[in-house]
Amino acid sequence: MTHSIMVGCDLHDKTMLLKIAEGREKAETRSIKNTVAGRVEMIRMLRERARMVGGGEVMFAYEASGQGFGLYDELTEAGFTCYVLAPTKIARSMQHRRRKTDEQDALQILELLKAHVLAGNPLPKIWIPDPQTRDDRQLVRMRLDVGEKLTVVKAQVQGLLKGNKQRRPGDSGKGWNATFRRWLAELASPAGTLGPSSRSALASLLRQLSWLEEEIDLLDRQVLHLALTDRYRDVFYELLGLKGVGRLTAMVFLTELGDLSRFSNRRQIGAYLGLAPSSNESGDRDDCKGHITRQGPSRVRKVLCQATWSRVRTDEAEKVAYQRIVARNPKHKRIAVVASMRRLAIRMWHRAVDCAAAHEKTSARARQKGGPPPSAFAVTSAPGGLRPSG
Repeated sequence: MTHSIMVGCDLHDKTMLLKIAEGREKAETRSIKNTVAGRVEMIRMLRERARMVGGGEVMFAYEASGQGFGLYDELTEAGFTCYVLAPTKIARSMQHRRRKTDEQDALQILELLKAHVLAGNPLPKIWIPDPQTRDDRQLVRMRLDVGEKLTVVKAQVQGLLKGNKQRRPGDSGKGWNATFRRWLAELASPAGTLGPSSRSALASLLRQLSWLEEEIDLLDRQVLHLALTDRYRDVFYELLGLKGVGRLTAMVFLTELGDLSRFSNRRQIGAYLGLAPSSNESGDRDDCKGHITRQGPSRVRKVLCQATWSRVRTDEAEKVAYQRIVARNPKHKRIAVVASMRRLAIRMWHRAVDCAAAHEKTSARARQKGGPPPSAFAVTSAPGGLRPSG
């Protein structure tokens, strides 16, 4: 009789603490170095244990972290069943949080895995993106990160001006236009009115500003190139048809959500993006809703928020829907924005899925006629100057 070998792993940069159990037997603890050699030895050891129990299946589980999916790939290649668990969906008691150890974490993961295998309990696992989607995400995320750095540098410039009691000239208009930038360059020059150290600091910030803007232009071109590949082109143009949705917004949405066909309805989309209200209902407490959960990819919520403000300004129907909620209570502007964000996310999902379905029908007809299929399209990823809403 074969037994399932279940492994709960607490994964760190340098070590992996394993809790290993066969069926309902007591767990055994093993510590493995998180190196190439250590992982190879761990796989060899688990294979040997599986052979000794008659070829039992090896099931491995660990929490998602900054380690990425490298361990998942290696274990899957080795023929093991691997689950990556969502830390936010693992219930932890207050006692566990106060006495948190690697052993406790690994044991809790093992217990969740055993409950899934032996009792059929649901496992809080995450969807694993394919390697191409992971790679595409890196470029789009870098574009977002550089944009955030640019915002930080601009805030530092404004702080330096306030600290030195400098006010922008009245004829410089608004924003970071050419007139305002020339004035900043004059302040940073040797003839400027700032002190020598402040001039040096401002000059450094202006150099950083220039470099970041050049880097953003370069990344924008690269993201646009990605958006126009066969993998994304059809759905990319489809999403751009929505008011307020720009190149970056479309690419962030598609790359972060990945395979959109894994969502079956709008509620799942809202819940995944953290745009569903939290609830605290028990006993006589009915319909007690709180703030949104804010679970899921925060990058998507950020670009959706920026795109929503653009839609409120440019789309009359969206403006009416926004104002209707605000009219009930002027303090509920945030609620109105979140409602608009959720509507936009659902519209984007519907458009992307419909586009994929239409493409599949066209491909099927082309295959029946024996001709070449149209450009390949996958809903599993997508692109995003690329400004979030422009």
